[in-house]
Order: sequence, then structure tokens, then C-alpha cells
Amino acid sequence: LEAWIINLDKHGWEAWKNNDTSWFKQNTTDDFKSINSDGVSSKADVVRATAADCNVVAYTLADFSFIVLDENAVLLTYKATQDAVCSGKKAPVKLMVAVNYVKRGGRWLEALYMQAP
Repeated sequence: LEAWIINLDKHGWEAWKNNDTSWFKQNTTDDFKSINSDGVSSKADVVRATAADCNVVAYTLADFSFIVLDENAVLLTYKATQDAVCSGKKAPVKLMVAVNYVKRGGRWLEALYMQAP
């Protein structure tokens, strides 16, 4: 399960880099929230921003930690480094990330994404 969730999360970053909204539409809950220093975003906000708002040159992910919360919820934490510009503003280079995945309808979906510089 740990390898599956880490791989799923990596695909999310790649989709973000490639401005591919399909990953976010298919792999996040309807009530998904993203939290960063700019505030809280909904699934629709993230899909809209992914489509046109960010230019991602590169990113790396490291130091994964995986915690099973129960049979339907897990927490993934890691460090991310990114070279990106969103809304005309340079994104923070180094991040600490926490992601909550939940099992719904037999599938693991991202329910909450949080990042802090």
C-alpha cells in the first residue's frame, strides 16, 4: 500500500508539472482541499490552476514517511523541492508536504494536501 500511495502521489506532481488536470479530476475526492500559505483551495480551484496557472520547470520529492490511520485512511509526508511560478509569483523552493488519502468506493483518493515552506 505504501508504494502504491507514493507512486500515486508522484503521478499527481507530474500531472501538475504537465498542466494535466485529468489526474486531479480522477484521483481527488469531491470535497478535496489544498492548504498552503495562500489559503485553502477546493478541487475546482486546483483543477483550474493546474490547467493554466503554473509553470513548473522541475521538482524533486524525498524523505517519504507513511502512516496508516485506519483501513480507509493514510497519511503521507515528505520534502519537496520545486522550481515553479504560479500566478506570476515564484513558488516556495523547499516545502514540507502532508497528504491524506482515503479509500472511497474501493479506490484511494487524495482528500487533503497541505504544504508549508
